[in-house]
Amino acid sequence: MAIEKGRGATQNGESHRFNLPRREADGDWLDMAEALDGPLPRTRTQVTVERPRTILTRNTSPDIGFSQSINAYHGCEHGCIYCFARPSHAYHDLSPGLDFETKLFAKPDAATLLRAELSKRGYAVAPIAMGTNTDPYQPIEKDWRITRQILELLVETRHPTFITTKSDRILRDIDLLADLARDGLVAVMLSVTSLDPAIARTLEPRAPHPQRRLDAIRTLADAGIPVTASISPVIPAITDHEIEALVARVAQAGARDVLYIPVRLPHEVAPLFRAWLDAHYPDRAGKVMTIIRDMRGGRDNDPNFGTRMRGQGVWADLIRARFIKARRRAGLDGDRLILRTDLFRPPEGAQMRLL
Repeated sequence: MAIEKGRGATQNGESHRFNLPRREADGDWLDMAEALDGPLPRTRTQVTVERPRTILTRNTSPDIGFSQSINAYHGCEHGCIYCFARPSHAYHDLSPGLDFETKLFAKPDAATLLRAELSKRGYAVAPIAMGTNTDPYQPIEKDWRITRQILELLVETRHPTFITTKSDRILRDIDLLADLARDGLVAVMLSVTSLDPAIARTLEPRAPHPQRRLDAIRTLADAGIPVTASISPVIPAITDHEIEALVARVAQAGARDVLYIPVRLPHEVAPLFRAWLDAHYPDRAGKVMTIIRDMRGGRDNDPNFGTRMRGQGVWADLIRARFIKARRRAGLDGDRLILRTDLFRPPEGAQMRLL
């Protein structure tokens, strides 16, 4: 199997849930292109502008700790093979495989749309989560700066926000984050899945080096910005041996707490993950999937609220016990951070505020 350097998925895979077309070999030149011309050129990242009418997404899931979120981008160039958001690309009739990490969508009107939402009479203030579907600080944020524009509006309106990322690019907005943190309006979660660069290169190929993420935790914490670390997903026989070391390192870096979720493989993620295992860990692919199925009630994935975040069975219990012990040893207490909502002020319209 050919593995494209710098990409997570080994293939595009198939998805027919939303009528994604599948190309059948029909004898034309495309079927012979690689044989005649040599290996095809590396897939380059493409970005398409998306113009949604609204920007806030709301949910009522009982095991998710936020009620509204913003996703500045669809697709994610980090290419994490385990990403539970991959199936969302099928809504665009694109593959959750390589398409998800190479054919991206950006929403440059996001801040403008959010301004309109926050200006509505009767808007109920609740923390807005960013990074819940795809990373708000993936590489294209450097040029598009959509996440920064959203943060500028949140600073203006004193609106609370949760941010989840696995990138030290978040430090480019430390001025805005520090401003929000002074009033208890922001919390950051930074993901460190493995300390081993070799594992990280294949697991999440375009995400920053693990040490850069640890350094980002330290920089954010030193700036007074509350940071929780995530070591999710814990993948049996791939990253689970690092649980204790990961918890210790993020605590040393200044994280106020740490959490984990066992690997989830919804919809098209499961076959993509199995193909990734066959390509990078053929010696243990069967073992990994056997343990995952044991934690997921005999299936590749458990979609049920509650258990989908914890897993079940002996393996899940063992991982949980190790995590709790490591967290206690690291001195992390897990006090829940509550962001303030009483400082919100609607955006200024054409008429400026008098006071």
